[in-house]
Amino acid sequence: MTRFWLGGYGAAMEGSADGIGLLAGDEQTPTKLSYRGAVTQTPSPSWLAQHPTLNVVYAALEGDAAVQAFRRTGESTLQPVGDPVEAGDSVCHVTVAPSGGYLVASCYGDGRVVRIGIASDGSLVPDAANKAAELRAALLGEAVETSTPAGVAAAASDPYAGALTATGAERVSHAHASAFLPDGRIATTDLGFDLVRFWRATPSGLVLDHEVALPQGTGPRHMVVHPSGHLHVVTEYSCEVFTLAAGPDGIWRVVSSVLSSPIAEVGVDFPAELARTRDGQFLYTALRGSNTVATLRVRGAGETLEPVALADSGVDWPRHHLVHEGKLLVAGQRSDTITLLDLDERTGAVLGIRHEAQVPTPTHFLPVR
Repeated sequence: MTRFWLGGYGAAMEGSADGIGLLAGDEQTPTKLSYRGAVTQTPSPSWLAQHPTLNVVYAALEGDAAVQAFRRTGESTLQPVGDPVEAGDSVCHVTVAPSGGYLVASCYGDGRVVRIGIASDGSLVPDAANKAAELRAALLGEAVETSTPAGVAAAASDPYAGALTATGAERVSHAHASAFLPDGRIATTDLGFDLVRFWRATPSGLVLDHEVALPQGTGPRHMVVHPSGHLHVVTEYSCEVFTLAAGPDGIWRVVSSVLSSPIAEVGVDFPAELARTRDGQFLYTALRGSNTVATLRVRGAGETLEPVALADSGVDWPRHHLVHEGKLLVAGQRSDTITLLDLDERTGAVLGIRHEAQVPTPTHFLPVR
């Protein structure tokens, strides 16, 4: 049976999701997906990630500045594992290390990139200093004076110091996503400072290796690692996809950039997610605003992209999408719907809407393993 855990926004974030939801097909019609209800009572679990070997799912609790672990206890049930662990303001993305030993959380509100340890049973390991402060408060009645979690990585600095946003506001750091690279390093995006940052994982935390500054005002948001080893980055503000590659010296550099679609409108369209087909032949990004899906063909050895098609997503404000069994699943944050789109295997283009379902404020899909 086709099933997905669903992230969503709750009432505190102007949404209607009650927690992590379940989207499932049936045995006779796997592509006829329907919402089966919330399986947790969790405030705004906007992004989900699966442990690589355990039946444990991690949720970014965006409105609560924390990350929570959940253990799968049945075919369609999840139970909390321990308490939520502090990450940072508006934590919006989590990625689990291939080793399963830790996760990286990206925080839009304060720009934090946070490493949070994972125990052998999949539970999150809270910062020891803050846990001790909470224990003293409970036992001795001391005031709780917590510090910045030990796993918080080096803060970003604006490469365009003194510059303002397109609306004339001060630029601030907005960490947005992370990706684990084939060489063991980690890439993160900072949408506010136009940075792609590269890190090395050490026993004491993440150590900044180097940074790549994209053009001012582009707004790098999400990434996908191509089978060729290239890193593709979609930009929220300039509607582009940048391709980065590591040189012989290990330094990553931009090797190409292209508009997601020749008719994308900067200031009207705001790309959200970037996804690829399993073979890496095509990439897809959804444009919030025009509510369309752009198809890009990967050329050469992965270093060049070519926009080839643009189609209606069938939802309002396509927040997230993924390629699943030759189709594209799209989450409409503002329409409270999801759509399943047919794809042309040869051209990669969206052919049309196969199925639509009502879902409360969906923000992320995670296949049930």
